[in-house]
Amino acid sequence: MVMTDLDSYKQQLKEFYGNRTTYDYEEGTRHPLEAKILLEFVPLHSGQKILDVATGTGLVAIPASEKVGSEGYVTGIDMTPGMLHQARLKIAAAKLQNIELIEADAEYFNFTDSSFDVVFCCEAIVLFPDLIAILKKWYRFLKPGGFVAFTCPPETALMASLQQRICARVLGESLPHILEPLGTPEKCRNLLNQAGFRDIEIKIEPSGRYRPLRDNRLSETVIKINFKDNPLLSKLSPEQLNQLQVEYKAEIEKLATDRGIWIDTTKFFVRARK
Repeated sequence: MVMTDLDSYKQQLKEFYGNRTTYDYEEGTRHPLEAKILLEFVPLHSGQKILDVATGTGLVAIPASEKVGSEGYVTGIDMTPGMLHQARLKIAAAKLQNIELIEADAEYFNFTDSSFDVVFCCEAIVLFPDLIAILKKWYRFLKPGGFVAFTCPPETALMASLQQRICARVLGESLPHILEPLGTPEKCRNLLNQAGFRDIEIKIEPSGRYRPLRDNRLSETVIKINFKDNPLLSKLSPEQLNQLQVEYKAEIEKLATDRGIWIDTTKFFVRARK
């Protein structure tokens, strides 16, 4: 069977996230903090049924299971075995009985309609190939009045504009970056409206960090993920890949300060109701 670009993209995601064995506390405490803010953005109470999409190490699922109590239930779904292993260790240590983890591709996995009170997706919604399709699926999974809640970066965060400019120079045409479709509050609202959601609220949490200047390479895996393995990327020659790295390094060095390179990690916290 020939691997399609989409198959290749999903495999790259599994390997990239599977190798992140210190995800909970790498880059400081950013990931746990964002999970905490997202949880607080939605009113949770005892007895609710929660779905956590791309649950990873359980940063949302585990505290959510504690909030809904023994009468409630949390289902976490993720396609990355390494991250789910970390989540299972934490669940066992906390002796939680009301949480289930499913290893599967959430794009294709189905639940019964109107099964959940809340659908969470922290950090990962931008990774889905078809955003409207996944939002419509989550809409079906929700009970009437239920909440969807997710995080996403603005389209200008995480050096996205720089990556896009350099790829355009090397390739000769601009590629859509992974952050573009949800990259402004207006775009978030439009997609949620198209999927049928109402009562949309968006909270912007500015943040950033300094990265050491030595981290001045743009790996081929990151390029392919950030442009969703656009078919044009497979046509890059070794010379073009080298040119991309040279130009990226030069641009990064222009941004360097005594403390390193400033990375914008601002996040949108988005919630809406069915």
